[in-house]
Amino acid sequence: MTETFTDIIPPHSLFGRLRAKAPDAWQAYVCHEFVRKLGDGTLSGAAFKHYLVQDYLFLIQFARAYALAVYKADDLTAMRQFSGIVHAILDMEMSLHLEFCAGWGLSEADIVAMPESRATVTYTRYVLEKGMQGDVVDLQVALMPCMVGYAEIANRLIADPATRLDGNPYRAWIEMYASAEFQDVAKAEISLLDHAAAQRGAEGRIAGLTETFAKASQLEADFWQMGLDLAK
Repeated sequence: MTETFTDIIPPHSLFGRLRAKAPDAWQAYVCHEFVRKLGDGTLSGAAFKHYLVQDYLFLIQFARAYALAVYKADDLTAMRQFSGIVHAILDMEMSLHLEFCAGWGLSEADIVAMPESRATVTYTRYVLEKGMQGDVVDLQVALMPCMVGYAEIANRLIADPATRLDGNPYRAWIEMYASAEFQDVAKAEISLLDHAAAQRGAEGRIAGLTETFAKASQLEADFWQMGLDLAK
């Protein structure tokens, strides 16, 4: 049997437990219609291009959130890991995203000239607010649906017999997030959350962290829906 991403999530990890405690919000996100249409290749090009633009604008705020995590971290090990993520976003991921966008006829000038959508603003500011009001665990939990969710979504699509890869215009996107490199990044995020949680007494805060996780997952689902709605 092919191993799926969910097979390798440590069952007692904080992420695994939060995922299990917010099943409706999580499934609405990772099984969204936008995702299903990516898999079978029926998503409209307009919806995908709008998503690409907003995802780049999202990455700018994502980098800020991880920079805040450097400040909020309790030890040098975590600070270095968060700092590495900031570097990866600003100096690698955003460049790769622009290369991907170029294949869809989008230049950097086109992208930065666009305003942030309501869904982009709502989710990214929610994450930053959680980080500023709370501690590093609050911030990480709000970020987890994005970083780990994409790994699970792509892994699910690769394993799903309904997914069409041959001739699918979104094959490159699926394979990028299903790659061993990105899957390893997601697994490292799960471990890093456990590291911070052990220091910050997360066991006594599960209810509040679950609420944050569920809300962030809902906002991620709204981000997918944004692409569908604005393409109609």
